[in-house]
Amino acid sequence: QVQLVESGGGLVQAGGSLRLSCAASGRTFSPYAMGWFRQAPGKEREFVVGVSWSGGTTYVDSVKGRFTISRDNAKNTVYLQMNSLKPEDTAVYYCAAAFARVALIPRLEGEYHYWGQGTQVTVSS
Repeated sequence: QVQLVESGGGLVQAGGSLRLSCAASGRTFSPYAMGWFRQAPGKEREFVVGVSWSGGTTYVDSVKGRFTISRDNAKNTVYLQMNSLKPEDTAVYYCAAAFARVALIPRLEGEYHYWGQGTQVTVSS
C-alpha cells in the first residue's frame, strides 16, 4: 500500500504561481512513477504531467512551459510547480502513483494504483 497526501492548492490570480506537493508513504521502496491529474467542474479527470522513477517527465501540451514536475526520491515527495496560471487551470488536482519500470510514465488513470485525496486549485481572472 502507498498513501499519498497532497498539499499546496489554493486561490491565485491569473498569471500567478502555486506549488503542489505530494508526499508518499508506505510501500515506497519499489520503483513507481508519479502523475498529476486534474478534474475541472463538469469534466472528466485528465492527465496533466508525470515523472518516472528515474526522473524523466512528460507534459500535456496545455501546460508545457508553465508547469514543472520534479521528485525527491529520498523524501518520497513529488512537486508540481505551476507558473503563469490561467483560469482554465482551475480544477481539483490529484497525485497518483503507479508501480512501473524505472523509465516509464503511464498516462492513463487505470495504470495508476494509488491516488491522493485531491487539492483544489482556483485561478481567478
